[in-house]
Formats: sequence, structure tokens, C-alpha cells
Amino acid sequence: MKHLTFKQVYNEIEKWIVISFGLALFAVGWSAFLLPSKLMGGGVSGIASLLYFAFKIPVGISSLVINLLLVAIAFKILGKKFSFTTILCSFILSLFFSIFQPIFAAQPLVADKFLCAWVGSMLAGVGVGLALNYDGNTGGIDIIIMIINHFRNISYGKLSLMINVLIIGSSYFIVKDIECLVYSYVAMLAYTITCDMVIEGYRQTYQFMIFSSKSVEISEKINKELHRGATLLKGYGSYTKEEKEIVLVIAHRQDKGKIIKLIKEIDNTAFISIAKTSGVFGKNFDQLRL
Repeated sequence: MKHLTFKQVYNEIEKWIVISFGLALFAVGWSAFLLPSKLMGGGVSGIASLLYFAFKIPVGISSLVINLLLVAIAFKILGKKFSFTTILCSFILSLFFSIFQPIFAAQPLVADKFLCAWVGSMLAGVGVGLALNYDGNTGGIDIIIMIINHFRNISYGKLSLMINVLIIGSSYFIVKDIECLVYSYVAMLAYTITCDMVIEGYRQTYQFMIFSSKSVEISEKINKELHRGATLLKGYGSYTKEEKEIVLVIAHRQDKGKIIKLIKEIDNTAFISIAKTSGVFGKNFDQLRL
């Protein structure tokens, strides 16, 4: 049996704390702002909301049942690990809905529907963005989106938008309030934008070009301490007329500060160029799918 290191246990605990916090934000956004105002969102939570408005079935229960059915469908494509994570996330989300929905059932935290649409959907968007960045999810439509993303690189927000337009549109036949329908689409837009911003912000990558007389030492430190690859490029200074080795590094957002600190410790006179990249594919980064 493989023994886990302290760091692995710590990382796993941290991961589930963040996922749980994200799912709690998602449930608060729905329970405290959207549902009491009879506003709709998308996904399984949206379908569960339709069932709640039509038959008074608690959102936590119906969303859990739907998620378990979708997990059973996705099991072969997304694997055991994803299925286990989704089932656990579904139970956690169902628990938070069961806690928060009765508290805010009578009325939303704010009376203005426009504010409810924006605040509720932004909280939900931040929550699901955090959960997805730590390999969690809210189940439901996320499962369908991840199946599609298994074969195609398409924005989470765009796929979510297309599916959710249909779900929200169907709410009119139950709620029968055109104002609620319009505000629900406003909420969907805010949710899509917020979710994509959180996901893209976390996955942002940077390209470092480091010009230094200690290029080899810097690259070795990056390899050993940060466990990141570095490439040495041959260069020629037009002013100094000297050959130089330039360090090229591609790194995630969370490594940016560490790399800058490391360079400063070795050579505080180094010239550094940092640029945001629109996409990085390969080992330790995103997979290229056609």
C-alpha cells in the first residue's frame, strides 16, 4: 500500500477545503438571492429549481438525484476518480442547499431583483470557478461540459451559456413572469462572465525571458527548487558584442512570484521580460485537443 507524504495529505485537505468553500458560495448565491426572487440559473441547479417551483421538491434532493444519474452515464468516459469526486461534491452541495435554502426561503437578502440577479449569480460563478480550479465541480451540466471538453477545447462559459439558455427559457412556462425571465438571463450572463474570469485567472500562464550573466545558475535553481523546466537560448548582444545565454521559462500564475524572487536572489541586475500567454499546451499544462 502506497504511503502518502505529509505534503500530499496537506494538499488533499487544502483542496477539499477550497472545493467545499466554493460549493458553499454557490449554494448561498442560489439560496439567498436567486430562488427567493424566483430567478433561474442554468445547469442541474436550474432544473432542480424548476422542480422546486413546480412541485416544491427541495433543490438539494432533486439536484443530488439528477447528479447521480449523470455520473452513472459519464463513468466510462471520465473515469473512476472524476466520478468519485463528482459524487462527493454532489453530496456536499446537496448538504449546503439543505442548510441554506430553509434559512432564506421567505425572502432574499435584498429586495431589488436586479441586484439579486447580479450578486447571486456572481457568488455562484466565483464558487463554481474555485471548485473547478481544484478539480471539483457542481455536477450536472458540468459533467456534460467535461465530456465535451474531453474531446474539444471549448470555453466552459460558452458551453454553459448554450445549454443554460434552453433551461432558463423553459422556466417561463412554470413561473409565468416575463420580468423574472429577463432577470434570469441577466443572472446567467453574470454567472458566465464571473466563472470564466475565475477559471482563466487561476490558469493564467506567463512566459519569462531572463537575460543574465548567471543564466545557467538561474535555470538550475528553477529546475531544482520549483521543479519547472527552463530552456537556454543562444543570444548575441548588439551593444556588448558578447554571446549570452537567455533563459526561457513558461510557468503558472502561482509560480510567478517564486521565479522573480529566485532571480533576484541570484542576480538582482538581471533583465527580465514577462508576458502573459493566451494558451500553453503540453506536459504539466493543458492538453491539446482537436
